[in-house]
Amino acid sequence: MVSSLEQLKATGTVVVSDSGDFESIAKYKPQDATTNPSLIFAAAKKPEYASLIDAAVAYGKAHGSTVEEQASEALDQLLVEFGREILKIVPGRVSTEVDARLSFDKEGTIAKALKIIDLYKAQGIDKDRVLIKIASTYEGIQAARVLESKYQIHTNLTLLFSYVQAVACAEAGCTLISPFVGRIMDWYKASTGKTYTAEEDPGVKSVQSIFNYYKKYGYKTIVMGASFRNTGEITELAGVDFLTISPNLLEELYNSEAPVPKKLDAAAAATLDIPKKTYIDDESTFRYDFNEDQMATEKLSDGIRKFAADTILLLDVIKAKITA
Repeated sequence: MVSSLEQLKATGTVVVSDSGDFESIAKYKPQDATTNPSLIFAAAKKPEYASLIDAAVAYGKAHGSTVEEQASEALDQLLVEFGREILKIVPGRVSTEVDARLSFDKEGTIAKALKIIDLYKAQGIDKDRVLIKIASTYEGIQAARVLESKYQIHTNLTLLFSYVQAVACAEAGCTLISPFVGRIMDWYKASTGKTYTAEEDPGVKSVQSIFNYYKKYGYKTIVMGASFRNTGEITELAGVDFLTISPNLLEELYNSEAPVPKKLDAAAAATLDIPKKTYIDDESTFRYDFNEDQMATEKLSDGIRKFAADTILLLDVIKAKITA
């Protein structure tokens, strides 16, 4: 019998590893891999990755004057060190995240993205193998628009919780979006006290509606469901473009032989009656409609705070290495 993981891949869904751990990435044979500050911080505490930190610290010391500058340079290099090693394992692309503290700074995000791409280039890695991961704020989406159109740099818009964000990302020409399924469900579960089945899970329904909208109007932006709490959420999205899955859930799918039928279909979506929306050049409407979604506004701000906090923790680890 074929594993549930292989059945999922057979529906046309590309499986992506949501991890900074090289061993787990290699085991499940994903097409791509995606990281974030929290995953890198967790991985950086493991002794087997000490050499990557040491290399990044050496780079920081050579390229910065003050400890703060050295740590900032080292952090950028560390993200690329991890990305380079991941790209030795996966055949596709790796997502590397822009500092979450730049989430409301369009020009700062563009500058940081260009720097990350230059660091990859110095490692002999082409920009086509990298997705620059940016929070789906209005400023982040506009930065992605410039990166995609002016520099042909691929972007992954993360911390995406709403239809409004998704529509703007498609209009901006983003390569990929990462709607956060589990975090949406977490909010509704806490808000209503209800336990949701996979079929009625509000995070699953959000991704389904975004997928159908994109396919209805022929947008090329890839829909990559992310942040799952259980395998039921994953299998309900079988047929979606991409799914980024944590090692523990990949293991469950790997060891299961439960059927995984295709649930989402681009051709069927194209026949649906879905009204067209536009936000990319209408900031006030974007902000108002996004603000009307209490869950999305709360989860976006919470996500930015958490990623920023883990970035600071990672910087503290690097500073300690620099000053040791």
